[in-house]
Amino acid sequence: MFNFFKSKPVEAAELSFKTDIHCHLAPGIDDGSADAALSADIIERMQAMGIERIFVSPHITNVTYVNTGATIGAAMDKLRAELERRGNKIEISSHAEHRIDELFLSMFRQKTVQPLPGNLLLIENSFLQEPWNLDQVVFDLQVAGYRPILAHPERYDYYYRDKSRYEALHNAGLMFQINLLSLAGAYGKEERRIAEWLMGASLVDFVGTDIHGMRHVEAIEKYLHTKEAHRDMDALRGRLLNDTAL
Repeated sequence: MFNFFKSKPVEAAELSFKTDIHCHLAPGIDDGSADAALSADIIERMQAMGIERIFVSPHITNVTYVNTGATIGAAMDKLRAELERRGNKIEISSHAEHRIDELFLSMFRQKTVQPLPGNLLLIENSFLQEPWNLDQVVFDLQVAGYRPILAHPERYDYYYRDKSRYEALHNAGLMFQINLLSLAGAYGKEERRIAEWLMGASLVDFVGTDIHGMRHVEAIEKYLHTKEAHRDMDALRGRLLNDTAL
């Protein structure tokens, strides 16, 4: 028997940005893609979503991922070679997602941090608690000419009880980048709810995919075929700096 009431498939939403500033596709140097072939496969799927330019952002953290310009550059050489082998001419560059820790402070003093063009610098908090010196770090970065961006503020649950902290940090010049995966519900309902709240409060400057592997690609692809994705992308369209600040 035919089901005349079966809902029609939802056409994929158009992304509100074409430049991804946050993904972990530098092969083999953090918890993201393990090899260049997988990274290239993921990039091809990202292109099908509408991504035209990628700034890969490997982790730099004390002890765990002690990356440098040299380790990132070597991994990017492997990725570019694989993309060239496939004839893929996508524009791809690198920077880093810097955890605020002793290694970061040392790199900052030595002027070896890995920024985006325009001295945009992607930083992240610990997931356990806000760095005790966050306000000073943000100030010092600005004095040094950097434009700091806080990665995925919607994932730091210690801010949920006092959202005024979000507003204070943003008013102090710390830009915010939410994850597309948060909007997709990949981390949970609370992360999506806070991401939506940040959007509604006009506190979102960038969106990044934060893709680490194929499972994240699949989660985003599924999300884009939802009514929520259409609503989110329409709400963000024309408000992001992804395609204009770099």
